Amino acid sequence: MVEQRFCKAKVVGSNPSTGSTMFGVCAGYAKGSRFKSGRRLNEQSAPLSRGVFCYRMIRMKEGAQGGRIHPISRAIFDIRAIFAELSFEVAQGPEVEDEWHNFDALNIPKDHPARDMQDTFWLKEPKGESLILNPLSLTGSQGLKIKDKRLLLRTHTSPVQIRYIEEKLKAGLKPPYRIIVPGKVFRNEATDATHEAQFYQLEGLYVDKEVSMAHLKGVLEFFFKRFFGPDVAIRFRPSFFAFTEPSVEVIMSFKGKWLEMMGAGLVHPNVLRAAGVDPEEYSGFAFGGGIDRLLMVKYGIPDIRMFYNGDLRLVNQF
Repeated sequence: MVEQRFCKAKVVGSNPSTGSTMFGVCAGYAKGSRFKSGRRLNEQSAPLSRGVFCYRMIRMKEGAQGGRIHPISRAIFDIRAIFAELSFEVAQGPEVEDEWHNFDALNIPKDHPARDMQDTFWLKEPKGESLILNPLSLTGSQGLKIKDKRLLLRTHTSPVQIRYIEEKLKAGLKPPYRIIVPGKVFRNEATDATHEAQFYQLEGLYVDKEVSMAHLKGVLEFFFKRFFGPDVAIRFRPSFFAFTEPSVEVIMSFKGKWLEMMGAGLVHPNVLRAAGVDPEEYSGFAFGGGIDRLLMVKYGIPDIRMFYNGDLRLVNQF
């Protein structure tokens, strides 16, 4: 096992194999303990004494059982590795989101049921006013002014699409964009075998010129075959989502059954405009589904609550 703490340590040398990674004597542990700094330093500019993350090896007791990676964490690792083969990168965003990024920018109308108190965890925060500078916003070149902005626990990982594009455009980087967003989301709903107040969702986004449904199906087919096995097949069934047009349900043939797995479609032009991308020049696809759902289908887990009740009889099987 490895124990880690932050403490003062005196730099006494460098590792010849890495050149610039500093090693030294840790004052927080017994005399002679070694540390490796959490970041790479230039040996000439390194101070003689500094705060660093220090590590030491701890011998496990004989017969002690090692820890296990939670099945959701393991699934995220596997998903990241699969999409990395297609040059998708991982993006992250805040779990406490504002109403504009969670609903308005995603073309979800004001009267949509998802905005009700019964479906969303709204935070009791002071209301404010902010200005999003977006030359392609629906309000024109002056940007979109948000009055009485409210905060909430994000109901899906889709807001990260908007935040990622905004960040890239601010840095002067135009499409193509390829991202996946694995993360926790929250819904104010009753808990049962297939529903939880919190769960993990996988979001995907690809924006480029002339993106089509064929690209979407090719990417999802590659993912499902890698995650579930080469014998699975997928189909698209027409559906409706406010942030994609056309929209589809992705259903998968697995062990003799057709199962609904996620929603997908081509990114709605209003969503691209809200993020600052010209829909006349670029298009894209997006998809989203529950990571918990993927695991329940793959391993035959009957109840989503088993992922969160801390029962080691489940965790120790992974």
